[in-house]
Amino acid sequence: MPADRSALGAFLRSRRDRLTPAQAGIDAFPGPRRVPGLRKEELAVLAGLSADHYSRIEQGRQQTLTDEVLDALARALRLDDLERAHLRDLAAPARRTANPGWEAPQRADPGLLRLMTTLDHVPALLLGRRGEVLARNALLAAVLGHEMAPGASFLRWLFLDPSSRRRIVNWPDYASAAVGAMRYETGRHPRDRRLAALVADLRRRDPDVERWWEDHAVTDRTSVPKQIAHPVFGTLVFAIEALTVPHDPEQRLVVYTVEPGSSTARALPLLASWAASPDAEPDAEPGADELGTETPAGRRSRPRLDDDATHGQ
Repeated sequence: MPADRSALGAFLRSRRDRLTPAQAGIDAFPGPRRVPGLRKEELAVLAGLSADHYSRIEQGRQQTLTDEVLDALARALRLDDLERAHLRDLAAPARRTANPGWEAPQRADPGLLRLMTTLDHVPALLLGRRGEVLARNALLAAVLGHEMAPGASFLRWLFLDPSSRRRIVNWPDYASAAVGAMRYETGRHPRDRRLAALVADLRRRDPDVERWWEDHAVTDRTSVPKQIAHPVFGTLVFAIEALTVPHDPEQRLVVYTVEPGSSTARALPLLASWAASPDAEPDAEPGADELGTETPAGRRSRPRLDDDATHGQ
C-alpha cells in the first residue's frame, strides 16, 4: 500500500469535518455525534458508496480508486477545482515515478529572465522548486528589506526570519496561503525528498506552519494581495501575480503589481533611488545558520539585478 494513502485519508477527514449535514443538504443521521461535520456513513450515502467502501478508502485499505469514485467524493464534499486536483494527486501516487533530474540544480529560464528585466519599475522575482530564489530585481530586495540572493529560500525567509512578519502587514493571510501551496506541491510531488524535508523543518520550527498544515487547506500559485510596511516609505500595497511558462511549470515569475496612480506607484521610483544610495539604512538580517543562506549577519549589500541569475540551488 503506498504510504501516501495516509495523506489521502487525512485530507478526506479534514474536508468532511468542515461540512455539516445541513450544508450538504441532508438530514443528520440519528444518534450522538462525535465529529464536527459529516459522519463517514453520511458521506458514503452522499457519494453513492457503501459505508464499508468509504471506510476502506479513508483508512488507506482500498487498493484502487476509480475516477468515478473520486468524482463522487469530490461532489459530495463540494470540493473546488484545486481541491479536486489535490484529491486526484493523493489518490494516484503509485502511478508516479521518480524523475531522475529532479534533484539537479535549476537554471533560470532565459525567457522569464528577459521578461523580468523589462519589469524593473516594479518588484519581481523568479522562484523555482520549493520556493528557491533563481533571480530577483533590485526593487524586490529594497521593498522586502532582504537580499534574496539566488539560491536562498523564500519560504525560509517568510517563516523563519522575524523581519518578514514586520515587513508584511497582512503576514497571516500571505503566509497561510504559502502553506496551502506547499501542501498542494507535496501532493503533486510525493517523492520530492527535499520538499518533504523543508516542510518537516518548517513545521518543527514555526507553530503557525504546523497549525495551518493540519488544516489540510490547499492553495495554488494565485494572486495574493500584500501590504508592506517600509521603514522609510510607509505602507506599500501590491497585488501579487505569478506567471509560468508551459515548457517549465516548475518556475514562476512573481510580479508585485501596483494600481496606476496610487501612492505605492508614486513611491516606487523614489524607493529605487533611495535603495541605490550609499546612505540607505540596511535592515538587520539573521545569519546563514538561521536562514540557510550565505548572507552575513547584520549586513545587506546594495540591491541589484542579479547578473548571475542562473546560480544553482
